[in-house]
Amino acid sequence: MGSIYLIRHGQASFGADDYDVLSPIGVEQAQVLGRHLADMGLVFDRCIAGDLRRQQHTATAAFDQYRTLGLPTPTLETDSAFNEFDADAIIRALLPDLLDSEPDALDILRNAAQNRGEFQRIFALIIERWLAGTYDPPGLESWLGFVERVQGGLQRLLEAAENTHKIAVFTSGGTITALLHLITRIPAAQAFELNWQIVNTSLNQLKFRGREVALASFNSHTHLQLLKAPQLITFR
Repeated sequence: MGSIYLIRHGQASFGADDYDVLSPIGVEQAQVLGRHLADMGLVFDRCIAGDLRRQQHTATAAFDQYRTLGLPTPTLETDSAFNEFDADAIIRALLPDLLDSEPDALDILRNAAQNRGEFQRIFALIIERWLAGTYDPPGLESWLGFVERVQGGLQRLLEAAENTHKIAVFTSGGTITALLHLITRIPAAQAFELNWQIVNTSLNQLKFRGREVALASFNSHTHLQLLKAPQLITFR
């Protein structure tokens, strides 16, 4: 059987003006991941990332470790199907209807780095509304539209793959969640309960034969746990 390794990007710059940049911890996480994959003896036939910078940078930082060790490195391909959903657009679109019940929500979101717990609570409420699909304005990518986009990316991978291929996909937590929903048929709300647990640079392995796909492992981050450095285990 073939394997697809869904890899969440390293820690991004939460609370900064530009979230889509790896933090110093995010770069270190990606480097640790690359050494771990090399130690496992994994040689990849293909490597794909979404076009977000945090996804691309995680891939290059990880495979730089392969190059340092003189190991074969696949060409990094880009497929925007594996991009994260646009959280900022969802917040802008759905926040106004939430303010009656959560009058402090705007201030919490504007100061997210100082209110991480409250930010997560408000964000989860917004995502709950997005999943329901009853609040989506025209032009916003819906949950169903997002799942369809991600499914298209998976189908393209499978159509081009041989049953012995090992494929690395550098992506994001929401994309991994959509694939869990598709493959395991877990309800969307329950899939997002798992989403909040996905660690930066964790490995999520899919096994495939032809068009048949099964989940083999979820949220493995042994490469970080073995270092006994809690600051490297992050979720955003």
